[in-house]
Amino acid sequence: MSGTGVERADQQPAAAKPRSPTRLAVQVVVSLVLVVAIFYYLLKGIDLGQVWANIRAMTWLEDATLLAVAAWNLATYGLVWMTVTPGLGFWRATVMAQSTAAVANTVPWAGPVIGTGMTYSMFGQWGYSRSRTTVAVLVSGVWNAFAKLGLPVLALALLALQGNASTQRVVAGLAGIAGLVGAIVGFALLLRSEDLARRFGLWAGRVASRLLGLVGRRPVAGWELATVRFRARALELLEGGWLPITAATLVSHLSLYAVLLVTLRHVGVSDAEVSWVQVLAFFAFARLLTAVPFTPAGLGFVEATLIGGMTAVGGDREQVTAAVLVYRALTWFLPILVGVVCYLWWRRTRLASQPVTPGSPQVAAPEAAGAASTDQPGTQAHDRQPRP
Repeated sequence: MSGTGVERADQQPAAAKPRSPTRLAVQVVVSLVLVVAIFYYLLKGIDLGQVWANIRAMTWLEDATLLAVAAWNLATYGLVWMTVTPGLGFWRATVMAQSTAAVANTVPWAGPVIGTGMTYSMFGQWGYSRSRTTVAVLVSGVWNAFAKLGLPVLALALLALQGNASTQRVVAGLAGIAGLVGAIVGFALLLRSEDLARRFGLWAGRVASRLLGLVGRRPVAGWELATVRFRARALELLEGGWLPITAATLVSHLSLYAVLLVTLRHVGVSDAEVSWVQVLAFFAFARLLTAVPFTPAGLGFVEATLIGGMTAVGGDREQVTAAVLVYRALTWFLPILVGVVCYLWWRRTRLASQPVTPGSPQVAAPEAAGAASTDQPGTQAHDRQPRP
């Protein structure tokens, strides 16, 4: 913080202000009430005994297949982070991705913010500078947003090819295309020139300062410098990495969709009842609902969208409900368990390792010999350090 009381984006931030316990408690209570209310009305009138019978009717081979697909889905989270963070190995990428996913799946509203803070802490321990971490966080977030906006457009286009394009779907498709094009154009303009990046930073800083002023917080400064630096870093990353980043992001989203589709088929919902394209459409719109974390990972809203939508187009209500509950157990609850284990491992290695200070001679390029081999459980943070 400068002497003028203005927060600069190019300086190390001060320690984060602790969140108000009262505010956090209110958010948790509101989120819990929403979840309970949604599930109450959603499951009202459904034969839960038949739902459980449908789940138990799956064979051991079907159970094993589901677990394999779910495990692959969890693995793809790490693949995305490896593409946006050169030199990051699979194990550490998985530890970070699963730890932050566990927070996002359990903490309402503030979950993504807390998860981002954990990302900075982990990457800092592994030798990545704040600027490199920021580029990784923003680029992965932008590509994730592109995928969330693009999948509904793809699904609606496929429905139209099958002759199922209603007026409402056409309007939704056009809105999705407009949103996707707007996001891509905005990001492209940011990268087009240093002058445009600086102007965007100035504009974003003014908007942020006004919003912060409404709650009595200090204005920000230096955002234009941070935006210019981000542009330079992003161009360096995307110049040869945009294709693997795009591929990894699509694989991650489609793997999540595969868990839902396989679960539906194993429970007994046939393609004649709910086609794979319809499943993709409902999946894509349910993913959009997770963009605003009213509840952790869209808990309640996702289930309502999937069960209500697939039942409306012809799926058996009890079978669809059984499939969606199993799907959410594998993609919402399972990542929490895995994430807790990953976080505890990281905490253990963090306490056992010695911190590396900026400018330390231990810092080396990620391409250095042995960079990949040290990315295994039990290695110390100083064994491999990327460039700051």
